[in-house]
Amino acid sequence: MTDIPAYSAFAKIEPLNRGYSSDKKYYIETHSGEHLLLRISGASEYDRKRAEFDRLKHVEELGIPASRPVDFGICGNGQSVYQLLTWIDGVELESVLTTMPATDQYTAGLKAGKILRKIHSIPAPNNLTDWSELYFALIDERLDVYRAEGIPFEGNEIMLAYIDGNRSLLKNRPQCRHHGDYHEGNLIISGDKEISVIDWHNFDFGGYGDPWYELGRCFSDIQYYAAGEINGYFDGDPPEEFWRLFAYYSAVSAITSIVWTKYEAPDELPARLQANLDILHWFDNFNRVVPTWYLKDLRI
Repeated sequence: MTDIPAYSAFAKIEPLNRGYSSDKKYYIETHSGEHLLLRISGASEYDRKRAEFDRLKHVEELGIPASRPVDFGICGNGQSVYQLLTWIDGVELESVLTTMPATDQYTAGLKAGKILRKIHSIPAPNNLTDWSELYFALIDERLDVYRAEGIPFEGNEIMLAYIDGNRSLLKNRPQCRHHGDYHEGNLIISGDKEISVIDWHNFDFGGYGDPWYELGRCFSDIQYYAAGEINGYFDGDPPEEFWRLFAYYSAVSAITSIVWTKYEAPDELPARLQANLDILHWFDNFNRVVPTWYLKDLRI
């Protein structure tokens, strides 16, 4: 990294080992007191990382709270590509969420939902393939892998039947810019409880898709946060159509994550299997579409 133009200004370089990205990441302090994030990837990632860096420029223009892009280029004698970004002070929301009072969880969710809605204000190109085709081209492979290598759980056939029987829900859905991996582990909460978004490197579906897909994450012991995120996103009551898609995306996300967890994070497998059981409970084996934990407003 010594051939990075700003290297001479680095006073402190501290490796970071969190997350699942293959990037090498470093916390940087400069002699002038700036705090930065340095990400280094293989040179073969140049086009992808350039697109990611340019996406952050657009995010900055919209006023979305995220790391600001500082510099981008080739380093390591042409073997690597680097991104230099501003550092966001705080902790991952995921690490503190369950210790927060319910009212604070809900408020954090409201803020996260409003931010996600702003991200989704970035339109998709007009010539994209229909969302259902894009989605199932990827998801059908993951469902096949689950059927071949997944771990059965009580109710998995109910979940698979629901997924297979409701594919038409995804036809003709609108598309917009995605964050790509919007969840509590990629949100930073600061000391004054403001929320910022990190890790913009996931380009599933080419970086675009159904806006409601990014709300279809698996929520477990954080129902106040989840309800806040949904209410903040819609700034009011979600339409019934949303709940049908939310149930669908939640089911697919949960069951297709089992094989990845089995091989990449086996210690998390019991929690992942429990999340699938939770989803079956929330939706009463998909006899209802609004989950049992949903709150229109916080009443504690």
